[in-house]
Amino acid sequence: MAEPAAKPAEAKTNTQISGGHLVAKALKAEGVDCIFTLCGGHIIDIYDGCLDEGIKIIDVRHEQVAAHAADGWARVTGKPGCAVVTAGPGTTDAVTGVANAFRAESPFLLIGGQAALSQHKMGGLQDLPHVDIMQPITKFAATVPSTERIADFVSMAFRECLNGAPGPSFLEIPRDVLDAKVDITKARIPAAGKYRASPKLMADPRDVERLADLVVKSERPAILLGGQVWTCRATDAAREFLRKLNVPAFMNGAGRGTLPPGDPHHFSKTRAYAFGKADLIIIVGTPFDFRMGYGKRLTDKATVVQIDLDYRTVGKNRDIDLGLVGDCGVILSAVTAAASGRADNGAKRRDSWIQELVGAEKAAQDKLMGQFKSDASPINPYRVAWELNELLTENTMYIGDGGDVVTITAQAVQPRAAGRWMDPGPLGTLGVGVPFALATKQARPDLDVLCYFGDGAFAMTGWDFETAVRFKLPFLGVVGNNSAMNQIRFGQIQKYGPQRGDIGNKLGDVPFGEFAKMLGGHGEDVREAKDIKPALRRAQEAVKSGKPALVNIWVDPNVYAPGTQNQTMYK
Repeated sequence: MAEPAAKPAEAKTNTQISGGHLVAKALKAEGVDCIFTLCGGHIIDIYDGCLDEGIKIIDVRHEQVAAHAADGWARVTGKPGCAVVTAGPGTTDAVTGVANAFRAESPFLLIGGQAALSQHKMGGLQDLPHVDIMQPITKFAATVPSTERIADFVSMAFRECLNGAPGPSFLEIPRDVLDAKVDITKARIPAAGKYRASPKLMADPRDVERLADLVVKSERPAILLGGQVWTCRATDAAREFLRKLNVPAFMNGAGRGTLPPGDPHHFSKTRAYAFGKADLIIIVGTPFDFRMGYGKRLTDKATVVQIDLDYRTVGKNRDIDLGLVGDCGVILSAVTAAASGRADNGAKRRDSWIQELVGAEKAAQDKLMGQFKSDASPINPYRVAWELNELLTENTMYIGDGGDVVTITAQAVQPRAAGRWMDPGPLGTLGVGVPFALATKQARPDLDVLCYFGDGAFAMTGWDFETAVRFKLPFLGVVGNNSAMNQIRFGQIQKYGPQRGDIGNKLGDVPFGEFAKMLGGHGEDVREAKDIKPALRRAQEAVKSGKPALVNIWVDPNVYAPGTQNQTMYK
């Protein structure tokens, strides 16, 4: 009797997955669709995983650029960005970008390579104590201990990015952990949107009522809207508060643009005047740091209220009368509702206060017009600031990267919409401009990007202008070129005299327009004020055709911003 035919073997399903592919799946679950990176042998399996998950890989020329770009991505999109760098110098090169995001409260995940766990303490290639280095400048820093835990650690790091005031996280993944394969059923991959609570937290309702009472009774209130207004995407809530309760507003950092220029509650040049006469000052989403004179610039005669995402910030450096911790949009909406329900919310009484500030604002603007319209040669940097402001539309993202020349533009440049202003933030890092521009054009190709550099700042990361060319991410760059680190130069001259004042801060005369052309972009150099506008228009046309453009404007090295002359950053 014949033996029955053997059944064909069932095909085995391959359920093995590598660490790099787990990273990519976890990033995809977080909504990350682009990483910024500089290659290294420790991290290449992440690239392989990103290709499978449809995550774009933008490779740059310096790891600092990758970190700044991930920071910029977060600022533009409201979602954490991601940078991936190799071990050792790859990770240490990214430290400045991480530190800048930490001070600016910008969330992104930096993933760094590491020597294999099997080579721990053996002196592996590029082995450094990365986690120890990163802990003081991140909200979370850890080593991934096993391949099965990779996705779990990625989700953990992203959660910490958004805990309270946002900030960066860091993960190092040893090479053998990243390259190993495990059964996918043993690896927890958190599902998108199913493991995180809303960060839209509310302050104590009793404090909301107290603030509503203060606003209703105030005759001369003033409010400063800081970067957290944009972080919390609280533009609509802020506008409703200002308009319904008739409160004049000043803006700094990413809060600029919350109100467009010309809005009856928008003020920019009379903050010291208003804060000196106000009976109620509300500080929203900005700390009492050097930008606020550590709180000393606020009159003791006013009632001072502070709203912030971070409990540790409230009341730091200066006593306050009331502090509220939570999402500023949620809080402002609640205060508006509490105050608006009253028969007399005080809005009408504040008309005269608003008109007083309108008059003071006009006088301050008129005082500057001579410099804004100057035809002087060398070119007055105030004239450049005026011309840049004339270019702006609601669709323009303005990025400032530099010291003194960029500080001057803050007196002229007024974003036409919320979320249209980017600067380094309180760390004062130079070199953010090109990476911020790359991130903005990748995340929001519909936006026009105008980036204004000091010549010293552009030189720090300017080689990644070529990255913009290579990835077809066109933006308009303008260099205010005074061949010096002028913000430092002024104080040095004042302290040591002109003979020693130029030591360590003078730079060579670099024609950056030629540099841009060398890298495949559009470039021009401008020496006369009358030529600024035509050059900018030609550059705009080049950008429309798909070419990044750089207009190098030679400016007077002996014109300084008021803050530089008063050395307010040190007071």
